[in-house]
Amino acid sequence: MMLNNRPGYEACSGCSLCLLACPVWRATGDPRLTPQGLARALQCGAMAGELAASIDACTFCGACEPACPEDIGLVAMMVDLRAELARHTPERVAQVRERMNAGIGATPVGPAAATRLVPDRALHDYPALLERVVELLGGNGKLAVAQDDGADIAMALEAGAAIPDARLARFLAPLRGARRLIVGDGMLIRALRGWLPGVRIESLGVAASSAAAVRDKLRASDLYVIEPRAYHADQERLVKYYDALRASLGCGMNLDLQRLAIPTTATTAGCLPAALGRGSVDVRDQTRWILEGREFSRIVVEDLNDIAAFTAVTDKPVVHLAQLI
Repeated sequence: MMLNNRPGYEACSGCSLCLLACPVWRATGDPRLTPQGLARALQCGAMAGELAASIDACTFCGACEPACPEDIGLVAMMVDLRAELARHTPERVAQVRERMNAGIGATPVGPAAATRLVPDRALHDYPALLERVVELLGGNGKLAVAQDDGADIAMALEAGAAIPDARLARFLAPLRGARRLIVGDGMLIRALRGWLPGVRIESLGVAASSAAAVRDKLRASDLYVIEPRAYHADQERLVKYYDALRASLGCGMNLDLQRLAIPTTATTAGCLPAALGRGSVDVRDQTRWILEGREFSRIVVEDLNDIAAFTAVTDKPVVHLAQLI
């Protein structure tokens, strides 16, 4: 389901560098719940059913991938393992399948546009903010909003549930023919690059922060919080983009010394691990860790889910990029 041309778990040397970036390792200190622990167990012949606790603990932040010197496709490995668990215990993903099978009929394609915005579910729930995003990224017919946010497909990818062909076709139909897609969900970005290889795909965070109207409002005293899933899916290129943005504005960012984006994991709060009662990372603890030792007057986030996460631990203002204009 997810494009992956990288080496598999067989290539893991056990170097432990992925632990530096893993929020599950930081929260638990349990090597069995880490990418390295999984890879080494698989090398020794362990089966997915024996590793369910570790497989379910993953937040899919993707920070482990750019940290891996063997360039292992760790996110794809986790997707495959979740899919294997789902095949053997289909009740795990019953709710996901129900959501995807609901209303499989055709989605209106809408007006032709060179650029299409695929907002995530959180942005779809705030029409006024979505309207502001559209204005920012190019109104007047230059940009069309996909009415299907693909939230159930993103959940299926994360849960390892099979995506019916009819559902996937319905989601992709309005996106075909676009030259550029701006996507709000980091899990979808990875998959869409495989499904629509000829289309330029970028995150909402990059698209919005590239706009002069947003850059003019960012301050050196801001803490700018990158959405980690989209960033780590294209880290080799985007690390240069965000380092240049940071240098030009002087603001802080949620980057560690390895230039990896520290996740709040707020996006995953309603996803599979939490639904199974196996959420391994405390969002409040993660956000406090991001803020520790930092001086800032305001937090600017790319992911709407991060607003509530940071508001819970600080009295400083927290705003989404689109709220700056």
